[in-house]
Amino acid sequence: MKRWISLLLGLTLAVTGIVPALAAPEEVAVTEPLSASATQDERLKNVTELVKGTLDLDTDAFTEFNGNLSEEELGVTWHLYWQGQDASMNVSALDDGTILSYYYNDNREMSRYTPYLPTFPNVDAQAARTAARAFLDRVLDSSVETIELAEPRTAGQLNSNGTYFSGTILLNGLPSPLTYSINVRGSDNKVTNFYRDAPSQRYLGGIPSATPAVSQSDAAAKLKDTLNLELVYVTANANRPKETKHAVLRYVPADYEARYVDAQSGELTDADSFFYYNRNTAAQAEEDAADMGASGGAARKQLNETELTGVDKLKDVLSTEELDTRIRAEAAYKLEGYNIATSNYRIVKNADDTEDIFCTIRYTKSDNTASQKDSAFRSDRTFRVDAKTGEVKSLNSYGRWDEDRTPTVRQSRAQSIAEAFLSRYTPHAADLPLHDVTDQTDKGAPYYSFTFTRRVNGYFFPENQCVVQVDVETGAVCGLSFTWDEEVNFDGTENLVTNAAAVDAWFDTYTVTLAYRSKSRKLNPLSGGDIESKLISLGYEQFQILFLSYGLEREENCPGIDAKTGRPVQPEAVDNEILYSDIDGADAAADIRKLADYGVGYTGGEFRPNISLTQWDAVCLIASTRGWRLNPDDVTDDEKNDAYSTVYSMGGLTPGERHEDTVMTRGELVKLLLNCGGYRAVANLNGIFTCAYADKDDIAAQDMGYAALAQGLGLVQGTYNARETVRRGTAAVMLCRAMERVI
Repeated sequence: MKRWISLLLGLTLAVTGIVPALAAPEEVAVTEPLSASATQDERLKNVTELVKGTLDLDTDAFTEFNGNLSEEELGVTWHLYWQGQDASMNVSALDDGTILSYYYNDNREMSRYTPYLPTFPNVDAQAARTAARAFLDRVLDSSVETIELAEPRTAGQLNSNGTYFSGTILLNGLPSPLTYSINVRGSDNKVTNFYRDAPSQRYLGGIPSATPAVSQSDAAAKLKDTLNLELVYVTANANRPKETKHAVLRYVPADYEARYVDAQSGELTDADSFFYYNRNTAAQAEEDAADMGASGGAARKQLNETELTGVDKLKDVLSTEELDTRIRAEAAYKLEGYNIATSNYRIVKNADDTEDIFCTIRYTKSDNTASQKDSAFRSDRTFRVDAKTGEVKSLNSYGRWDEDRTPTVRQSRAQSIAEAFLSRYTPHAADLPLHDVTDQTDKGAPYYSFTFTRRVNGYFFPENQCVVQVDVETGAVCGLSFTWDEEVNFDGTENLVTNAAAVDAWFDTYTVTLAYRSKSRKLNPLSGGDIESKLISLGYEQFQILFLSYGLEREENCPGIDAKTGRPVQPEAVDNEILYSDIDGADAAADIRKLADYGVGYTGGEFRPNISLTQWDAVCLIASTRGWRLNPDDVTDDEKNDAYSTVYSMGGLTPGERHEDTVMTRGELVKLLLNCGGYRAVANLNGIFTCAYADKDDIAAQDMGYAALAQGLGLVQGTYNARETVRRGTAAVMLCRAMERVI
């Protein structure tokens, strides 16, 4: 009962936070720099004093402290830990006191998870910005580092009780690859979490001069010459899946390799030539494998109709052994010596409510011979096949990059293998001419990649293509992806702008930006010094450095240049964006807009605030607080069921209370909103509620709890009017009030 009383009091009492005044900073004696022979305890004492001074920490309330030292590639990091009865604090710092990370916890949460109706954020964005700025001013090296605080990332999120900033650390006023993040708690604007990249821990050679030897105009000319556009067909209505695809001609980048101009030498360069091994997803495939084990000795129980329908979906599905036989029938895969490691069947529902069944089969070699060890690829190959036909849908093999490898199979031979395979793989092979060959064997690639693309009216349509990868050592087909659409309308080819005009328009979408960027440099054991010698001993052949460069940057994505207008293409608006054209002048306009600002509302462009509210309208609106943004007049059965399931999970309704087309009354809407807010149990307590509505004598006894809570939360004022039908605009107002509650 104490819990319910506390809850009721919380509806009427305002909570005020009392923050103690900051004590004057304690004076810290300036110490001499440590000698190179300092012991670890001396170093720990030194770095702790520096950290406390930088952050102005009062640590007297903590009862335990320790520090750990991490020896890393480019230096050392200290990890300092304070623990008290009610709070803990962790700080990572360099030997010179540079703060890398900070974490403070006293069990006040930055965000609140609730299974019920979410609340609007409880933050003061401006106060949070001031607190973040003050903290950053303490931890940054003002001689070289600055941060321009961007708009906070979580101040606008539902249930947020804190503000999260993140972005780039500027070096000498220029953008850099260094990043930071900082969390500010909403209740008292205390920084509780901070992280930053430090150049001395990430890059060799320090921070180069910010003064370029190359002019921006010279760099711009070189960068423009790197732009290469290709005229192709692309789908213009990709975000409208219910429409037949309509393809238009567009100039798009022929390659996606970013190039930069070194601001000192004027040379064109890649930002980063580091190559990493591809991720081996074998472990993931095993995690995804279905647990097929059956426990013995259990009693049987007859299946119901729903279960029998589910069982029937697997009718005519081939066994793993049968699928294996069909895969091995294609000799180009070269699966001799491979055995099945895992297989995983999955039912996938399509947009048109049809279902497909796929099986993912992972093969691995059973031995570990020298030839396998030296092969370009690991021993696992993963096929995704149609479980009823055995048709291979995709193939992935994950290999190592090795610049010292000499390919056994030449590119011309690999191309012949890929073309012969394509002719057997799809009846559309004649409509898929060779479009692109990717040969990165000079950089250590373990395969050649051949892209065969559909061509219409003399132009390629890259959305319909087959990519075949061939192992550079064995000649096996080791990678495959294929897409094809029969129903596509293709635009005509008349009145096209020239490639040169398109390149001019494309270049104009960029800004030539001077910035620090990262790239890898080969390590030199003779002249690199102690640090490079250490890195070489650890197995590194190259390492990251910062360099000053010009590059092409833009704030917003641009899909390409329209081939008929010559203008940059604006990205198609996502169809779940919440914008309304019909709420100006409506009584509920302010609340409707407030909800929309947080992603709550209807898609489709209209709210229609004056029409009667059905139960489905209300469910659709409430479900949007959990991310289900829908147009209530244009949904699939699955989307509607998912929205209802969301409201069931919030406690708003039970399946037996589902009556989609029923026009709701005020009393019914109050119950729905309060049940979704987690108040069902307390609202049904008897004999403890009162209210001050003008029509309180007309409120049924069983509804008194809901009526009183609605008044306390501000959902309803004046008269309750439980039986009055409500409109969509009224629902928005009441939902706003419910989401303004304090929990």
